[in-house]
Amino acid sequence: MIIKSEINKSTIDISRTSQSREQEAIDVYSKWLEKKGLGSDSLARRLHYINSLTPYLQHRECGGSVFRDAVDMLLCQSPADDWPYVLAVVREYYNFWLKDFKAIAYLNQESNVDIESLLNKPLEGDLNTLWARIDEEKFTMVELWPIKAYSMALRQEGGERSLVDTRVKLVKLLLLRLREYPEMNHVHYRLAVDSLLPLFKARQTRVLYLAIVREFYYFWIGDPDAVSYIQIDKLDIAV
Repeated sequence: MIIKSEINKSTIDISRTSQSREQEAIDVYSKWLEKKGLGSDSLARRLHYINSLTPYLQHRECGGSVFRDAVDMLLCQSPADDWPYVLAVVREYYNFWLKDFKAIAYLNQESNVDIESLLNKPLEGDLNTLWARIDEEKFTMVELWPIKAYSMALRQEGGERSLVDTRVKLVKLLLLRLREYPEMNHVHYRLAVDSLLPLFKARQTRVLYLAIVREFYYFWIGDPDAVSYIQIDKLDIAV
Protein backbone atom coordinates (compact mmCIF):
# COMPACT_ATOMS: atom_id res chain seq x y z
CA MET A 1 0.00 0.00 0.00
CA ILE A 2 1.41 3.40 -1.02
CA ILE A 3 1.51 5.95 1.76
CA LYS A 4 0.03 9.37 0.97
CA SER A 5 3.23 11.16 2.00
CA GLU A 6 5.17 9.06 -0.51
CA ILE A 7 2.77 10.11 -3.27
CA ASN A 8 3.20 13.76 -2.31
CA LYS A 9 6.99 13.38 -2.23
CA SER A 10 6.93 11.79 -5.68
CA THR A 11 4.80 14.64 -7.02
CA ILE A 12 7.16 17.24 -5.57
CA ASP A 13 10.18 15.48 -7.06
CA ILE A 14 8.55 15.39 -10.50
CA SER A 15 7.64 19.08 -10.19
CA ARG A 16 11.18 20.01 -9.24
CA THR A 17 12.61 17.97 -12.08
CA SER A 18 10.30 19.61 -14.60
CA GLN A 19 10.96 23.11 -13.35
CA SER A 20 14.71 22.60 -13.23
CA ARG A 21 14.66 21.25 -16.79
CA GLU A 22 13.19 24.47 -18.18
CA GLN A 23 15.30 26.71 -15.95
CA GLU A 24 18.47 24.86 -16.86
CA ALA A 25 17.69 25.20 -20.56
CA ILE A 26 16.99 28.93 -20.15
CA ASP A 27 20.23 29.47 -18.22
CA VAL A 28 22.34 27.65 -20.80
CA TYR A 29 20.57 29.40 -23.69
CA SER A 30 21.03 32.80 -22.05
CA LYS A 31 24.74 32.23 -21.45
CA TRP A 32 25.15 31.02 -25.03
CA LEU A 33 23.55 34.20 -26.38
CA GLU A 34 25.76 36.36 -24.18
CA LYS A 35 28.87 34.59 -25.46
CA LYS A 36 27.67 35.15 -29.01
CA GLY A 37 27.63 38.87 -28.24
CA LEU A 38 23.88 39.51 -28.23
CA GLY A 39 22.95 42.91 -26.79
CA SER A 40 21.09 43.23 -23.51
CA ASP A 41 17.87 44.55 -25.08
CA SER A 42 17.71 41.72 -27.61
CA LEU A 43 18.52 39.20 -24.89
CA ALA A 44 15.74 40.53 -22.66
CA ARG A 45 13.23 40.36 -25.51
CA ARG A 46 14.11 36.73 -26.26
CA LEU A 47 13.95 35.68 -22.66
CA HIS A 48 10.57 37.36 -22.31
CA TYR A 49 9.08 34.96 -24.86
CA ILE A 50 11.00 31.95 -23.57
CA ASN A 51 9.72 32.61 -20.05
CA SER A 52 6.21 32.98 -21.48
CA LEU A 53 6.62 29.60 -23.17
CA THR A 54 7.80 27.82 -20.02
CA PRO A 55 4.39 27.31 -18.31
CA TYR A 56 3.20 25.36 -21.37
CA LEU A 57 6.22 23.03 -21.16
CA GLN A 58 6.42 22.28 -17.44
CA HIS A 59 5.37 18.85 -16.19
CA ARG A 60 5.17 17.48 -19.75
CA GLU A 61 7.32 15.02 -21.68
CA CYS A 62 10.34 16.35 -23.50
CA GLY A 63 9.57 15.94 -27.19
CA GLY A 64 8.75 17.62 -30.47
CA SER A 65 4.97 17.29 -30.35
CA VAL A 66 4.80 18.72 -26.83
CA PHE A 67 6.99 21.64 -27.84
CA ARG A 68 4.91 22.37 -30.96
CA ASP A 69 1.71 22.40 -28.87
CA ALA A 70 3.33 24.78 -26.39
CA VAL A 71 4.50 27.09 -29.17
CA ASP A 72 1.03 27.13 -30.70
CA MET A 73 -0.44 28.19 -27.35
CA LEU A 74 2.22 30.90 -27.05
CA LEU A 75 1.36 32.23 -30.51
CA CYS A 76 -2.29 32.47 -29.55
CA GLN A 77 -1.26 34.76 -26.69
CA SER A 78 1.12 36.90 -28.78
CA PRO A 79 0.45 39.67 -31.35
CA ALA A 80 0.41 38.29 -34.91
CA ASP A 81 3.13 40.72 -35.99
CA ASP A 82 5.46 39.12 -33.44
CA TRP A 83 4.94 35.56 -34.67
CA PRO A 84 7.95 35.45 -37.02
CA TYR A 85 10.23 36.65 -34.25
CA VAL A 86 8.72 34.31 -31.67
CA LEU A 87 9.11 31.29 -33.95
CA ALA A 88 12.73 32.14 -34.73
CA VAL A 89 13.51 32.41 -31.02
CA VAL A 90 11.72 29.27 -29.84
CA ARG A 91 13.18 27.24 -32.69
CA GLU A 92 16.65 28.22 -31.48
CA TYR A 93 15.74 27.57 -27.85
CA TYR A 94 14.28 24.15 -28.69
CA ASN A 95 17.78 22.70 -29.11
CA PHE A 96 18.70 23.75 -25.57
CA TRP A 97 15.43 22.49 -24.09
CA LEU A 98 15.92 19.16 -25.82
CA LYS A 99 19.63 19.08 -24.93
CA ASP A 100 20.47 18.42 -28.56
CA PHE A 101 24.21 18.99 -28.28
CA LYS A 102 24.83 18.22 -31.95
CA ALA A 103 22.35 20.93 -32.99
CA ILE A 104 23.85 23.39 -30.49
CA ALA A 105 27.31 22.69 -31.87
CA TYR A 106 25.94 23.47 -35.32
CA LEU A 107 24.46 26.73 -34.01
CA ASN A 108 27.89 27.67 -32.69
CA GLN A 109 29.20 27.59 -36.25
CA GLU A 110 26.73 30.28 -37.28
CA SER A 111 27.99 33.78 -36.57
CA ASN A 112 24.70 35.67 -36.86
CA VAL A 113 22.26 35.45 -33.95
CA ASP A 114 20.73 38.85 -34.68
CA ILE A 115 17.24 37.64 -35.55
CA GLU A 116 15.88 41.18 -35.67
CA SER A 117 18.01 42.13 -38.67
CA LEU A 118 17.16 38.93 -40.55
CA LEU A 119 13.44 39.45 -39.96
CA ASN A 120 13.49 43.12 -40.91
CA LYS A 121 11.61 42.52 -44.15
CA PRO A 122 8.04 43.78 -43.71
CA LEU A 123 5.28 42.29 -45.83
CA GLU A 124 3.62 44.56 -48.34
CA GLY A 125 -0.07 43.77 -48.63
CA ASP A 126 -2.51 41.32 -47.09
CA LEU A 127 -3.10 37.72 -48.14
CA ASN A 128 -5.64 38.67 -50.83
CA THR A 129 -3.24 41.14 -52.43
CA LEU A 130 -0.31 38.74 -52.39
CA TRP A 131 -2.52 35.87 -53.56
CA ALA A 132 -3.58 37.87 -56.63
CA ARG A 133 0.01 38.85 -57.37
CA ILE A 134 1.07 35.22 -57.78
CA ASP A 135 -0.91 34.81 -61.01
CA GLU A 136 1.05 37.64 -62.60
CA GLU A 137 4.49 36.42 -61.55
CA LYS A 138 7.03 34.66 -63.79
CA PHE A 139 9.08 31.97 -62.09
CA THR A 140 12.55 30.84 -63.08
CA MET A 141 13.40 27.26 -63.99
CA VAL A 142 15.18 26.87 -60.65
CA GLU A 143 11.95 27.86 -58.88
CA LEU A 144 9.69 25.82 -61.15
CA TRP A 145 11.58 22.56 -60.75
CA PRO A 146 10.58 21.90 -57.09
CA ILE A 147 7.07 23.25 -57.78
CA LYS A 148 6.51 20.72 -60.57
CA ALA A 149 7.96 17.88 -58.50
CA TYR A 150 5.72 18.80 -55.56
CA SER A 151 2.54 19.09 -57.63
CA MET A 152 3.23 15.74 -59.33
CA ALA A 153 3.77 14.08 -55.95
CA LEU A 154 0.50 15.52 -54.62
CA ARG A 155 -1.41 14.12 -57.59
CA GLN A 156 0.23 10.73 -57.15
CA GLU A 157 -0.88 10.74 -53.52
CA GLY A 158 -4.49 11.29 -54.59
CA GLY A 159 -4.83 15.05 -54.38
CA GLU A 160 -7.67 16.59 -56.40
CA ARG A 161 -6.80 19.33 -58.90
CA SER A 162 -8.23 22.16 -56.79
CA LEU A 163 -6.29 20.93 -53.77
CA VAL A 164 -3.04 20.70 -55.76
CA ASP A 165 -3.56 24.13 -57.33
CA THR A 166 -4.11 25.76 -53.93
CA ARG A 167 -1.01 24.22 -52.40
CA VAL A 168 1.13 25.04 -55.41
CA LYS A 169 -0.02 28.64 -55.22
CA LEU A 170 0.86 28.70 -51.55
CA VAL A 171 4.43 27.50 -52.12
CA LYS A 172 4.76 30.02 -54.96
CA LEU A 173 3.94 32.69 -52.39
CA LEU A 174 6.77 31.35 -50.27
CA LEU A 175 9.16 31.36 -53.23
CA LEU A 176 8.33 35.00 -53.89
CA ARG A 177 9.21 35.78 -50.31
CA LEU A 178 12.47 33.84 -50.59
CA ARG A 179 13.60 36.14 -53.40
CA GLU A 180 14.06 38.86 -50.79
CA TYR A 181 16.75 36.91 -48.92
CA PRO A 182 20.43 36.99 -49.96
CA GLU A 183 21.01 33.24 -49.79
CA MET A 184 18.96 30.13 -50.48
CA ASN A 185 19.55 28.00 -47.41
CA HIS A 186 17.58 26.37 -44.61
CA VAL A 187 17.92 29.42 -42.33
CA HIS A 188 16.40 31.82 -44.82
CA TYR A 189 13.78 29.26 -45.81
CA ARG A 190 12.58 29.13 -42.22
CA LEU A 191 12.67 32.90 -41.89
CA ALA A 192 10.61 33.26 -45.07
CA VAL A 193 8.12 30.71 -43.74
CA ASP A 194 7.87 32.52 -40.42
CA SER A 195 7.50 35.93 -42.03
CA LEU A 196 4.36 34.81 -43.90
CA LEU A 197 2.72 33.26 -40.86
CA PRO A 198 0.86 36.44 -39.74
CA LEU A 199 -1.14 36.24 -42.99
CA PHE A 200 -2.92 33.15 -41.66
CA LYS A 201 -5.02 34.28 -38.73
CA ALA A 202 -7.12 31.13 -38.21
CA ARG A 203 -5.36 28.37 -36.26
CA GLN A 204 -6.50 25.60 -38.63
CA THR A 205 -5.21 27.47 -41.67
CA ARG A 206 -1.98 28.29 -39.87
CA VAL A 207 -1.37 24.65 -38.99
CA LEU A 208 -2.07 23.60 -42.56
CA TYR A 209 0.26 26.27 -43.96
CA LEU A 210 3.10 25.04 -41.76
CA ALA A 211 2.45 21.43 -42.77
CA ILE A 212 2.58 22.36 -46.46
CA VAL A 213 5.80 24.35 -46.29
CA ARG A 214 7.44 21.56 -44.29
CA GLU A 215 6.48 19.14 -47.06
CA PHE A 216 7.68 21.43 -49.80
CA TYR A 217 11.04 22.01 -48.14
CA TYR A 218 12.22 18.53 -49.15
CA PHE A 219 11.31 19.19 -52.78
CA TRP A 220 13.02 22.57 -52.56
CA ILE A 221 16.32 20.99 -51.47
CA GLY A 222 15.97 18.13 -53.95
CA ASP A 223 15.68 15.32 -51.41
CA PRO A 224 15.20 12.05 -53.36
CA ASP A 225 12.79 10.86 -50.63
CA ALA A 226 10.72 14.06 -50.67
CA VAL A 227 7.49 12.23 -51.56
CA SER A 228 7.61 10.34 -48.27
CA TYR A 229 7.12 13.60 -46.35
CA ILE A 230 3.73 14.38 -47.87
CA GLN A 231 1.00 14.20 -45.22
CA ILE A 232 -1.89 12.66 -47.11
CA ASP A 233 -4.16 12.92 -44.07
CA LYS A 234 -4.16 16.72 -44.39
CA LEU A 235 -5.05 16.84 -48.06
CA ASP A 236 -8.77 17.23 -47.46
CA ILE A 237 -8.39 20.50 -45.60
CA ALA A 238 -8.79 23.65 -47.69
CA VAL A 239 -6.69 26.75 -47.23
